[in-house]
Amino acid sequence: MLNIKHKKTQRYLLGVVAVLFWCSCNTEPKKYIEVTGIAQGTYYRVLYQDSKMRKAEFDSILQKFDTTFSIYISESIISRINNNDTTVRTNQQFRHFIEQSKRISKLTDGMFDITVGPLVNAWRFGPDTNRHQLPTRQQLDSILQFVGTDKIQLDGDRCIKADPRMQITGNANAQGYSSDLIAQYLDSLGVKNYLVDVGSEMRVKGVNTKGKKWIIGITRPEEGIDNLPPALQSDIAVILDNKSLATSGNYRKFFYNDGKKYAHTVNPHTGESYPTDLLSITVIADECIDADAIATACMAMGVEQSKQFFATHKEYDALLFYIQSDSLVFYKTDGIVLRE
Repeated sequence: MLNIKHKKTQRYLLGVVAVLFWCSCNTEPKKYIEVTGIAQGTYYRVLYQDSKMRKAEFDSILQKFDTTFSIYISESIISRINNNDTTVRTNQQFRHFIEQSKRISKLTDGMFDITVGPLVNAWRFGPDTNRHQLPTRQQLDSILQFVGTDKIQLDGDRCIKADPRMQITGNANAQGYSSDLIAQYLDSLGVKNYLVDVGSEMRVKGVNTKGKKWIIGITRPEEGIDNLPPALQSDIAVILDNKSLATSGNYRKFFYNDGKKYAHTVNPHTGESYPTDLLSITVIADECIDADAIATACMAMGVEQSKQFFATHKEYDALLFYIQSDSLVFYKTDGIVLRE
């Protein structure tokens, strides 16, 4: 009897060991997978911890996004609305885009505006690249009559424009929204650690491949780099903790006409195209659609008005680059954590 019990005990212990071994194998951390591709005329990159390659799913999300927001697709929802197609019906993504755009427009006193496209085109930053004939004050005033996000309304699944000449564009925040949509898809799968990057509009969750919080490098503007202060002599990088990040700048898209500089940032109130004293800004928010929109608004606001905005709206953080005494300097809000 003793031998039988001993053998049963051995088999039991062996069984426990086998179960423990099986559990340890199945709880081994999943590897990080990197997926890259082309979308919205730029790149996308997703780095996430999972057991499955999901490029087809990401491509599908972004392709559907284009059929809603691309002004280069004639049958997209946004193109049909711009062309005054009365039969078009919006989807949930488009309605969320309008609702969030109206919210940020109100938050920024109208400095963020999704109907500013005709002004941008008037300043030759659209498809027409002839910059020798700049718009007159009379022409700008005429366009301003049909500019204003408050002139766009949702009525059920229909989008109503106050003036048929109005044009809606997602250039200032739709790219950030696409990062949100991929992140939401990963959340629905239970993915705990990821970085989503669509054209440098990013959203992160959890930790990176080293088990640390995500670290995102920030591009410095080139103006004023000959007189860099010590704080800017090394690379700038921020630590991102379950947040989104977007950057906007005036140091790439600009031109000179008769010795005067014009930038792609257009003031929605005055219609003027000008480079403010703010060279670039990186905004951190919970959702990338917010970070993208606020970064655009701040470029039109300038340095001091942007500082006032973040002092009031502490749910957002920002890193500003601008010129002071011929040197490139930066300002950061309290919530920005720089990599040491």
